[in-house]
Amino acid sequence: MKILGIESSCDETAAAVVENGEILHSSVVHTQIDIHATYGGVVPEVAARNHLEVINPVVRLALANAQCTWNDIDAIAVTNTPGLVGSLLIGSLTAQMLAFLHNIPLYPVHHVEAHVYANFITKQSGFSQEKLQLPVEQPKFPLLALIVSGGHTQLVLFRNHGDFILLGATRDDAVGEAFDKVAKILGFPYPGGPSIAKAAEVGNPRTYSLPKPKLDSPYEFSFSGLKTAVLRAVQHEVGVDITFPSHKLSERLTSAQRNDFAASFQHTAVDILVDATTHAFAREDVASVVIAGGVAANHELRTHLANRLPIQIHYAPPQLCTDNAAMVASLGYYFSREKSAINPLDIRIAPRLTMTAR
Repeated sequence: MKILGIESSCDETAAAVVENGEILHSSVVHTQIDIHATYGGVVPEVAARNHLEVINPVVRLALANAQCTWNDIDAIAVTNTPGLVGSLLIGSLTAQMLAFLHNIPLYPVHHVEAHVYANFITKQSGFSQEKLQLPVEQPKFPLLALIVSGGHTQLVLFRNHGDFILLGATRDDAVGEAFDKVAKILGFPYPGGPSIAKAAEVGNPRTYSLPKPKLDSPYEFSFSGLKTAVLRAVQHEVGVDITFPSHKLSERLTSAQRNDFAASFQHTAVDILVDATTHAFAREDVASVVIAGGVAANHELRTHLANRLPIQIHYAPPQLCTDNAAMVASLGYYFSREKSAINPLDIRIAPRLTMTAR
């Protein structure tokens, strides 16, 4: 069963064709990073306009790369929640139009839940454009998922497809958001995750001692305090008080200091994530563990988690960790086995809907 996935929840316009939830035939992602880097973050109106310009060519290219016609597509899956209003509208309306025009079943999916399903893609067809280092096998249930991105940080226990409980989430900033904000303090370009990771490679993670939050639940997260701790440590290092403009702090840091701050921050943030995940693994009935979302591409997070857990983890490639439509198509396949398609005219977007509210 071949599913066309469409993803446009933030600043990537993506389409992909996945068969039976595991065979990747094509994945096309048009990124807007260069556009939004000028502003230091995503501008919603700019993102929506860019989606509108490129979404039809992206869908056509995904079909062409998969060597598919509309007669080969059995269903369409599209992200309808959560995300930016304008961005979600473009993807959802496109999927609605295509499903109606070609009389194809339509399945709306949750963006955060879909991230987990990047780990279920284990094969590639011979005509896929880019060869990826995919997991050697699909995760087994019960499945513990650490979902980490610019907008989400949470631990979820999946008993089966569509059957999950939220163990814990961030109380404030998501970890990816913290990476972006710390990168801005240190003068590194947007997006912050890759910039911090690159600088950390030549920095010393032991140079600056940064605090980890003390929370009631071992499954919950908080990164607002860590972000503020970096800000205060930088202010102290360059000898200014809190009235000094934060966007000018990086000008007073040496290259070595910036790298050391990046490494120290990344080390602490990763420790927070790994501590909660290993605690959940020890307490819950778990057969496999995955990390999902953009921050799942972080090499230090992968390495530390693998070192702390007694089981082998098969990671999704970085190309399927950031926003993409292959994960949407994979989840859409499992939806198609368990539930009825919706009337395309009934699709609605929900910018803030949680996984547990679906």
